[in-house]
Amino acid sequence: MTAVPADVLVDDRLARRNALLLAFAQALGGASASIVIATGPLVGYMMLEQDKSLATLPVSAMVLGTAFGTIPAGMIMRRFGRRTGFAGAALLGMCSGLLASFAVFQDQFLLFALACCLGGFAGAFVQQYRFAAADTASDAFKPKAISWVLAGGILAGIVGPQTVIATKDLFEPILFAGTYLAQAGLALISFCLLLFIKIPKPPRLSHAKAGGRPLRQIMSQPRFIVAAACGICSYALMSLVMTATPLAMIACGLSETDAALGIQWHVLAMFGPSFFTGNLIARFGKERIVSIGLALLAACSIVALMGIELAHFWTALVLLGLGWNFGFIGATAMLTDTYRPEERNLVQAVNDFLVFGFVAAASFSSGALLNVFGWGTVNVLVFPFVILCLALLVWLVLAERKAVTTA
Repeated sequence: MTAVPADVLVDDRLARRNALLLAFAQALGGASASIVIATGPLVGYMMLEQDKSLATLPVSAMVLGTAFGTIPAGMIMRRFGRRTGFAGAALLGMCSGLLASFAVFQDQFLLFALACCLGGFAGAFVQQYRFAAADTASDAFKPKAISWVLAGGILAGIVGPQTVIATKDLFEPILFAGTYLAQAGLALISFCLLLFIKIPKPPRLSHAKAGGRPLRQIMSQPRFIVAAACGICSYALMSLVMTATPLAMIACGLSETDAALGIQWHVLAMFGPSFFTGNLIARFGKERIVSIGLALLAACSIVALMGIELAHFWTALVLLGLGWNFGFIGATAMLTDTYRPEERNLVQAVNDFLVFGFVAAASFSSGALLNVFGWGTVNVLVFPFVILCLALLVWLVLAERKAVTTA
C-alpha cells in the first residue's frame, strides 16, 4: 500500500478547514441574495405609484452588480489576497443592507435599487468562494471542496426565507425595513467568519512570469472554452426557466403557495446534491457529470412540455435544480484545470463575468419571452444550447484522447 505524502495531508486539512468556513459564509452570502429575490419586487411594487413594471428592477440590479463585480473581485484578490477581498466585500454587503433599509424607510426606489446593485457587487466575491476552496486543496480534493462550499446554499435557502419571515414586520407598518437591517447583520457575521480563512497568496515569480500567460492564450484552450460554455449554459438556462416558472404557474391557475413551494424544492435540488457531487466527479470524471447535468436540464423542459399540472411544474423544477448542480459544479471543476496558480484570480473573474453576464441577460429576457411567446417556447429554447454543449464535450474528450495517443 502506497503511503500518502505528508504535504498532501497537510494541504487537505487546511483545505477542509477553509471549505467549511467558506460553506458557512456561502450560506450567509446566499441568504442575502435570496432576501433580495424574495422581497425586492414586493418593495418595488409598494414604492412605485404608477409604472409597476419596474418592480423587478431591484433584482435585476443585483444580478448586474454581480456581473460587473466579477472582474474587480479578481483584481482585488490577486493584489491583496483572498481573505482581504472576501472580508472587504462582506463589509460592503453590510453597507448595502443598511442602505437598503434606509431607502425603505425613506420610500426611495432608486436608492433601494442602488443598494441592491451594491449587494450584487459584494455577491461577486461570494461567487469566488468555490474557487477559493480549491486553492489549498490537492487535485483529488478540489471537486469535493467546491461542492462543500456550494452545499452552503442549502442553508442559504433556509436562512434567507426565515430571516424575511422573522423580520418583515419588525418596523410595522414599514414592511421589510427590518429585513434589510437583518441582511446587514448576516453580512457582519460572514465578515467575522472570513477573518479565519487561510489561503496563501500565489508565490511571487520573476517579473517575466508574474502575470502568467496572456489571457487570450488561456481562453483559447479547448478545455477553457468547453468549461466556460457548459458553466454559462448550466447557469443561464436554469435562470431562464426558474424565473419564468412562478409566473407560468400563476397563469395556469395555480396558487402563489404552489409556486413558492416549487421554488423551495428547486433550491433544495440545486444545493442538496453538493454533499456528494464532488465524490461523483472524482469517481466518474468531470465531463460525465457535466453531461448528466445537461441531460437533466433537457429532461426538465421535456417534463414541462408534457403538461401544466402542479406535478409537471414541481418535477420540472427539481430536475432543473439537479441539472444546474451537476452541470455548474462539474464545469467549475473543469475550469480549475486550465490555469496556473498565478493566473487563477484573473481567469476565475473572467469566467464569472461571462457566466453572470449571460445569467443577467437570461433573467431580463425570461419574462418577455414568457409573455410574448409562451411557456412552451421558454422550454424549447433549452434544447439547442444543451445539444451544443454536449457536442462540445464530445469534441473535447476526443481531442484530448487523440493528443495523449499521439504524444
